[in-house]
Amino acid sequence: MRTQVGLWIDHRKAVIVAVTDQGEEIRLIISKVEKQPRRSGDSPLKGPYESLLAKADDSHYKSFTGHLNTYYDAVIKYLRDAESILIFGPGAAKDELKKRLERENLGERIESIEAVDKMTDRQIAAKVRRRFPKQAD
Repeated sequence: MRTQVGLWIDHRKAVIVAVTDQGEEIRLIISKVEKQPRRSGDSPLKGPYESLLAKADDSHYKSFTGHLNTYYDAVIKYLRDAESILIFGPGAAKDELKKRLERENLGERIESIEAVDKMTDRQIAAKVRRRFPKQAD
C-alpha cells in the first residue's frame, strides 16, 4: 500500500493528512508546548521579587525542548510508513521536524518544505490532495 503524507505543523499543533490507495485519513496532534513563561497577577510587579514568579530561563528552555521532543516523536510516529512527505507551516517547527526526520533516517522521503500561513483543516487536506492525487492501479 502506497502512503503519501502532507503535514501542516507549528509549535502548537500538527495536522497530518495521509493519502493511501484506500482513501484519506486526517489526524490532529496537539502540543502542550508553552513558549513564554506566565507571570501571576494582573499587572507586572516592580521590585526585587519579580524574578521569583517566573521559572529561570534555562529550566524553562529545558522544559520547552522536552515538550517539543515529545510532540515531534508523536508526529514522527505517523510519518514512519510514508513514502513521500510534504511539510508546510508558518514557523520554525517545519525545519526543526526536518532535522529530526533526517536524524531518524527519514529525510530522503521529504518531497518538499513550504512556508505557508495559517490554514483550516479543509485547506490543508485540499493542498495535500492536489500534491498527491490518488493513483489509479
